[in-house]
Amino acid sequence: MNKNKACISKYKVLCLALTLIVLSCPLQASEPTELLFLNWSDYMDPQILEEFKQRTGVAVKQTFFESDAARDELLLGTGGRGFDLAIIDGTAIRILAKRGWLEPIDETDIPNLAHIDPRWRTVHEAAELYSVPYFWGTLGIAYRQDLVAFPVTSWMDLLQPAEELHGRVAMISGTRDLIGVALKALGYSLNSTDVQELKEAEALLQAQAPAVKTYKAVSRDANSALVNGQVAMSMMYSSYASMVQEHHDEIAFFLPKEGSNIWVDYISVLSGSTNKAAAKQFINFLNEPEIAARLALFVYSATPNLAAEALLPAEFKSDPVIYPNDKALEKSETNQRLPVRTQKIRAEIFSRLVNWTWY
Repeated sequence: MNKNKACISKYKVLCLALTLIVLSCPLQASEPTELLFLNWSDYMDPQILEEFKQRTGVAVKQTFFESDAARDELLLGTGGRGFDLAIIDGTAIRILAKRGWLEPIDETDIPNLAHIDPRWRTVHEAAELYSVPYFWGTLGIAYRQDLVAFPVTSWMDLLQPAEELHGRVAMISGTRDLIGVALKALGYSLNSTDVQELKEAEALLQAQAPAVKTYKAVSRDANSALVNGQVAMSMMYSSYASMVQEHHDEIAFFLPKEGSNIWVDYISVLSGSTNKAAAKQFINFLNEPEIAARLALFVYSATPNLAAEALLPAEFKSDPVIYPNDKALEKSETNQRLPVRTQKIRAEIFSRLVNWTWY
């Protein structure tokens, strides 16, 4: 046999054998192909997800929740499994980590953590160990300037509304925030554990109740009750306010003089994820400065990524709804861990007020 032909034949046999071996093996190199992300609606730019897929081959599929409690119920129903990533509020991180549902964050896996402002990493217990800051903002009052005949400056404007506003006031259903704003209105800490102060907060909320149209957060799209005038004044997160203002020129947002809640949302990898490496890669991708800046513009929120912040337009960074100044924030606080006894008292207050009914 011709030596060259013999070599070619052996080469063909070798290639065929290698092909059969490859075809018989699991496609580990191409896995994982999908990440499941538990998130608020309108809290992620679909184009950014598409770019991540193009770069890595990994698609990110979102499941939306309407409240922190709803998110926790989803996770409780699966024992923390079924998702790869989730947006977690700062006060829930320690609780979920204690249940073993959150994967520890190793800085070597997410080098873009170097861009994150350290104050947001450490402001909540266990946050630095199990999560990466996503966005931060405040809780204030959104209102229609053409429907409210006075300048809104205080939580009392919402909690003791003028008679003409009865039936046109919206609150939100979060226990901490609902009771927290009543405490702030009375001059107390939103983290108060004092039984008498909590009783006063409940009395204030009960007196307001007949004027409340809904205890469900109004939407932030063009069909919002604040846009069509069914609601004239509402508790609202700053990120929602920035969105809804796009749909009506008369909508204003104010951080009350008594101070408020400074919220921080985090993104965490769930310990039940089978795609942990890809999940951490996704978080690192989101914190590339250019990507993080685009995401901030999409969700109208303050980014904790300092390198991204430097890329944002001056008018965005000077918007007091998104970036309130230090004076506006000086009386504000972050929600902190509460004793179990206080949590129970607050849950009872909330139950008596709302009776777990969506209005």
